[in-house]
Amino acid sequence: MNPILDKIQLKDFLEEKYRLYATPKFIEDDPIQIPHRYSQKEDIEIAGLLTSTLAWGTRKMIIYNIDRLLAKFGDSPYEFIMDYSQKDDYRFKGFVHRTFNENDCLYYIRVLNYIYSFEGGLEKAFSLGYQNDLSIMNSIDSFRRKFIFCNTPIHTLKHIPNVLNGSAAKRINMFLRWMVRPSSEGVDFGIWKSIPTSALMMPLDTHSGRVARALGLLNRNQNDWKSVDELTTQVREFDGNDPVKYDFALFGLGVNEKFGA
Repeated sequence: MNPILDKIQLKDFLEEKYRLYATPKFIEDDPIQIPHRYSQKEDIEIAGLLTSTLAWGTRKMIIYNIDRLLAKFGDSPYEFIMDYSQKDDYRFKGFVHRTFNENDCLYYIRVLNYIYSFEGGLEKAFSLGYQNDLSIMNSIDSFRRKFIFCNTPIHTLKHIPNVLNGSAAKRINMFLRWMVRPSSEGVDFGIWKSIPTSALMMPLDTHSGRVARALGLLNRNQNDWKSVDELTTQVREFDGNDPVKYDFALFGLGVNEKFGA
């Protein structure tokens, strides 16, 4: 623990930063604005999954490219996916964001079509894995196995984190925060009820990892699943019912205040 702050002081500090950053204003510059454009549950979760999948790079570029991608789906991503056939493939020709390309788009669409047609939808795809052993690790792995079952090629599968191999799974953990946490601050959605907020794991990236280490919340140097587990265990001491609310605090401290840089 940071010697300057004891646990009570650190909790107060994180609570203050959480309240500062967890407001509707957060949405204005963040990719979460994309799923906020929809009202139907299935549209929100599909837009959220695609947005979180593309969420690496600058926020401005992420928003620009996911805008381009979702424009190809029309007014309802869910309806497009359920009505999808190969004649629609031309829409995605030439799309690319970093290493995510048009073929990756098409495999995501095909797997999502399978999940909604035969597996009960995205929430069930994640929640069944969670219910097996009450762990988010198993929830994410279960979701990844849907892609493997659908014979997804290696290039596309690389966009689904392999938590069993130690991936920090930052973007999927962020997506789960969006879907599961309540909408009380006007940021997250709270549309998934089958996974409790207490089970969520902290999204961990370069910024939040740097802040967490500066505050004494994280000792490991790698940004991997063991570090996610260590960080989440620490912040659960401050709020066991809603540990990932502190993602707002670490993100704001890291990106807006350059804390620990």
